[in-house]
Amino acid sequence: MNSYSESYKSAGVDVTAGYKAVELMKKHVASTMIPGVVSSIGGFGGMFELDTRGISRPVLVSGTDGVGTKLKVAFILDRHDTVGIDCVAMCVNDIICCGAKPLFFLDYIAVGKNKPERVAQIVSGVAKGCVEAGCALVGGETAEMPGFYALDEYDIAGFTVGLVDRSQVIDGTAVTTGDAIIALPSSGVHSNGFSLIRKIFNLRQENANLHIADLGKTLGEELLTPTRIYVRPVLETMREVEVTAACHITGGGFYENIPRMLTPRHDAIIELDEIKTPPIFKMISQMGNVDRRDMLNTFNMGVGMMLCVPGVQADRAVRTLQENGVDAYIAGQIKRGTGELTLC
Repeated sequence: MNSYSESYKSAGVDVTAGYKAVELMKKHVASTMIPGVVSSIGGFGGMFELDTRGISRPVLVSGTDGVGTKLKVAFILDRHDTVGIDCVAMCVNDIICCGAKPLFFLDYIAVGKNKPERVAQIVSGVAKGCVEAGCALVGGETAEMPGFYALDEYDIAGFTVGLVDRSQVIDGTAVTTGDAIIALPSSGVHSNGFSLIRKIFNLRQENANLHIADLGKTLGEELLTPTRIYVRPVLETMREVEVTAACHITGGGFYENIPRMLTPRHDAIIELDEIKTPPIFKMISQMGNVDRRDMLNTFNMGVGMMLCVPGVQADRAVRTLQENGVDAYIAGQIKRGTGELTLC
């Protein structure tokens, strides 16, 4: 390719670095290819051919999100191969709550300075997340923006589209009294609440690299643990039982997300004694003097997702999730009410 601009480079944008980054990421993108992908990396748009066989009323479900200030932890540790997993997870975990199987994903990476090897590391995480979610990475964009981002910093956001038959959409309308609420454990903090976490720990390289006995790893390693992707276990559970509602526990914790799967005629009762909370949350609460309500209103507290299923199918649902690698358990139930959440 003959594209090159000395003037643009003098302003901080090296177009040749962008070309190198694309070359380095191609092998990662290739690992995500699934049936339906029509285009290849480098075109003006990512193309995907829908296979609607067996689907009478196809519904496309889309989701978009980023990683937030968790990226600051990646900057401190100079490790960039996991945040792409977070980006994928935050998107696909949302649309699986509607019952949609993710089809494809696109990412957007904005950098202060394009370092091709680092961009390729970021994309390797995106690709790993896509493989885990069973979707294809069909395109993306890397923007070099000197003066807008610090030279060693970047941001990443993503977008996914999934497919579900209209008759299989999970929208909470099937929730009924007696449904069991099943907790799907998180892998840790996931990707929310990091502005508070960084303030509490005054996070920097020195303490991020301290080994914490209760965690069995360094603080930085714990905080950088990627968000768990629930797509395959939830899809398998949907095949085995009726899932009447689902919620992804992200920003706003229990208080904002659980009510989103309720109807105005039902309440969710969560038994907090049943919640299996990892040690990192106790550390956050104690070191930051954060009370229980604020913890539950900010973090996932060890639960990345919740599913509602008919009570008579609860044991089967838990067993299916466990067989698919998720140590799920019953954490509450649905009762007749007014759309409220009760934590007891």
